[in-house]
Parts: sequence; structure tokens; C-alpha cells
Amino acid sequence: MTRITPLQAERLRSPTDTSDSGLRELIAVREIVHAFLTADRPEEVFQFALDRVSPLVGASFACVYLIDGASELMRLAAVHNWPEQFAGFLGEMRVRLGFGPSGEAAAERRVIEVPDVMADPSLEDWAEVASELGFRAIVALPLQTGEGVLGAVAFYFRHAGTISAETRSLLRMVADQMAATAQKARLIEDLQRANGALVETNAELERQYVALLEARRVKDEFLANISHELRTPLTAVMGYLSLMEDGLAGPVTPEQRKTLAQVKTSSHHLLDLIGDLLELTTLKRGTVGAVTSAFDIREPLHEAITSTRGRGEGVALRVSEPESQIMMVSDRGKIAKMLVALLSNAYKFTESGDVRVSVTTRNDRVVYAISDTGIGIPDSMRELVFEEFRQVDGSMTRRYGGSGLGLSLAQRLAHLLGGEIYVESAAGEGATFRVELPIEYHEPDRP
Repeated sequence: MTRITPLQAERLRSPTDTSDSGLRELIAVREIVHAFLTADRPEEVFQFALDRVSPLVGASFACVYLIDGASELMRLAAVHNWPEQFAGFLGEMRVRLGFGPSGEAAAERRVIEVPDVMADPSLEDWAEVASELGFRAIVALPLQTGEGVLGAVAFYFRHAGTISAETRSLLRMVADQMAATAQKARLIEDLQRANGALVETNAELERQYVALLEARRVKDEFLANISHELRTPLTAVMGYLSLMEDGLAGPVTPEQRKTLAQVKTSSHHLLDLIGDLLELTTLKRGTVGAVTSAFDIREPLHEAITSTRGRGEGVALRVSEPESQIMMVSDRGKIAKMLVALLSNAYKFTESGDVRVSVTTRNDRVVYAISDTGIGIPDSMRELVFEEFRQVDGSMTRRYGGSGLGLSLAQRLAHLLGGEIYVESAAGEGATFRVELPIEYHEPDRP
């Protein structure tokens, strides 16, 4: 196959080098570049470029071939002025990389010029095809970008001869723009596929989120209903226990009285658990509000200390509070319940040492703090302890019991009252829970 490097002739340039032909060439180039910059589908640009450039360079017809995926074949992507009698075979046309001028241009990434197919011994098999299609010379250029070769463009000429330097420059410019367009279109297609996948993923996540919300709603509704259903018979059981303790159902021996007291204590514990569960579900559903009144900031703390059980014999309780009265306006009962949950948590995880409780004011905030010398909380679990039913040790063999509702309930109560709970802790070094509440509660704006 003959490869032309020096210029030998100007025979393939149909238009003469006049000012009119030069102007037409510039106009065509401008239109082609505009099409390259604005089109999204490369096939349209390929066709436009072939239709405009082929007459300028005197080509009888032209073809664009693109590498078909990861195969060694190139498929036909665009064609100009292909002989009508052979048009039916275009859809089946494939060119193998490295074979023929187009395949060699793509494989070797360089321009292949064949001035005369009939005179090139290496293209003996092409002679019959060239005779039937009516061409003698071929110029094939690779379509390549910085990322690789995308295919080739080939121009077929009716007469033998070489092309001019101006024509060669024009063809190379067209080939480069074709490659850029194909790369642009490929990137657009990849982006569209990625966007489509992202839209589908977002839709699936939205469906899962809606399903999760519905599952949580059903769970909360179930917990609220079952809590009501459990509390009613449990209250009746505790009433009968009181009657039996008072001897109204017959004489009670000291041993029986002791057993009844244990049953009653367990029933009280279960009733408290059901109450916590019911209040937590109502808080999550947003069906409970704050009942405000004016009170001394020390009163909820005293109430919590009095009603909280579970402090170990080797644990000292230390209280720090203001000497004088400081008034706040909030929901006293909910603050006391929140402090009970935090104090119970401190008692549960502290076997020795002390538990310190305090109340102070800072600016327009009331700060309740409960510190212990217990087992502490690892860094990885510091935020998770506020999740319902969550404990630092959640295994079936955990050392410390409990339902995991106390801290979650305390946090939701703090949020309801316009405050927040902060925790400082390290594993083995105890924990400090600090509750900050506004000294005067204001009803939040609701839509």
C-alpha cells in the first residue's frame, strides 16, 4: 500500500484556488465547527461534515467508521453519496482494525493515503470493489482523542492522484473535530446513563424511606395501643395485690406478705416501663405538649431524687444547687421525669464511687447536670445511646439490664421543652449528662 508523505500532485482538488472557492471552504469549515459544538448526537455531525467536506475536496463518497464496543470491528456510522445500487449492504458493513486503509488508519493512528488502488499490489483484493464502486484513490484518517482511537473517516476519489496540503489540513481538522464530537457524545451518554441510574436509585431510596416511615408509624401506633392494653390489666393486678396485703382477701402470713411485696415492686417497675413506652410513642407522634407553670428550678431535681430507685449501697449521692430561689417557667413534671431517667441511668451503671447532681443557671438557660463514676461510654456509642432500645452492650449476655428507653425519652422531653442534652464520657471513666433548658418556655411556631 502506497503511503504519501511528500506532495506529488494537486489532481484530487476539484475547486480551483480562487478567492470564491477559498471563501466557500471557510464558510463550510465555520458551519462544521458550529455543528460540532452544538450537536449532541455524533451521527448528525458526521453526516453534516461529510456532506459539506466531500464536495470541497472532490471526493465521490465518504464513510465514517466507529469501533464497535470492545470488539476488533468498526461499524458504519455515517456515509455520503454511497452508490445507490450498493446502499442495501451498508447496515451490514464492518471493517476490521488493521485491515484495509480505514482499519489501518485506526489501528496505527495515522493518515493513510492511497493515490491509486489499482496500482498498489497490497490492495489487489480491493481492485474489483474499487471498480464496482467507482473509485481509484482513498484517504483514511483516524478519529482519535487523548483517551484513544474511536474509529476512522475515509474519503474515496473517482480519479487517481494525491491531495494538496490545504486539502490534507482540512481533512485532518475535520477528523479531529469528528473525534471530539464522538467523545463528547460518549461522555453525554455516560452522563445520561449515570443520571438515569441516579434517578432510579433516588426513586428507590424514596420508596424505601416512605416504607420506613410507614413501618415506624405502624410500630409507634402498635406500641401506643399495646401500652394502653397492658396498663389497664396491670393496674387491676396491683389493686388486687394491695387488697391481699391489707388482708381483705383473708389472713396473710409474713412470708406471703414478703412475696406480695416483691410482686408489687415488680409490677410497679413494669408499670413504669409501660408508662415510659407510652410517653415515648406519644412524643414521637407529636401528640403531647408542654403544660407550663412557674416553679423553683430546684423542685424538679428534688422530686427526681426522691422518686428514683436503684442506687447501690456503695454509691454516694452528692447534690449541688443554688442557695436562693430561682424561678423558671416550663413543664415541671416533664423536667422531673427527664431527670429521673438520667439519674436512673447513672445509678444503673455505677457500682461504686458517687453520683453528682447539680442545677445552675447560665444566661437565660437552666443547666441540670448528672455525673457518675460508672463504666462510661465509648466514643463510638456516644450518640447512639439516645436511640430507643439501644444500650452500649446490646447482647443477650449483657451485665446491665434495662429497656434502653430512658435516655431516648429524656432527649425527646428536652427537645419538647426547647432544650438539649449533651453527654461527655469515656470508657471506664464515668459519664456526665448535661441538660440545658430555656428558663422561660415558649411554644414553638407550628405550620
